[in-house]
Amino acid sequence: MQRDARLVVMTVVLLAAGASLGCGYALAGRGSFLPADIQVVGVPPLQNRSTFLQVEEVLTEKLRAELIGRGKYTVVADADPADAVLTGEVTSISVQPTGVNEQQLASRYLFTVLMKVAFTDTRSGDVIWSNEALSFREEYELASRGGTALDGSAFLDQERNSFDRIATDIARTVITSILETF
Repeated sequence: MQRDARLVVMTVVLLAAGASLGCGYALAGRGSFLPADIQVVGVPPLQNRSTFLQVEEVLTEKLRAELIGRGKYTVVADADPADAVLTGEVTSISVQPTGVNEQQLASRYLFTVLMKVAFTDTRSGDVIWSNEALSFREEYELASRGGTALDGSAFLDQERNSFDRIATDIARTVITSILETF
């Protein structure tokens, strides 16, 4: 009796697993619902309206790398030969201390990036996807320098890896939103 129950359970599990193979599910972040005729995507440099220098360069490269990593698109730096173009603007960046160490110096910071992004079909001029108020927030633990607090305005100069991490998250979020919410 117990052996028959196990056999029934195993059969149901195997049937469910087999049925799910053809159901159309894909790994999150790897699908694409864009029109098939979009093969070449232009990603020109982002605009930077923040007070932090060179963040647009890092974000532009991360966006390009994320699209290339999807393996379905040719990525170019211009809108001219592209089927679609990804444009964007960093509208502001803020860095605020959120935690202190034993010496009462700021050691944890909240990093906030606000952006505008649009993905446009270059042939028709139609905006395929856009968001005028993207907001990315992340906290980072940072070591103080020589017993002094890290000045928030010097955050990017001294802690490039922190911005690199948030730029990777921003690129993944933006590209996933474009490709999967079409």
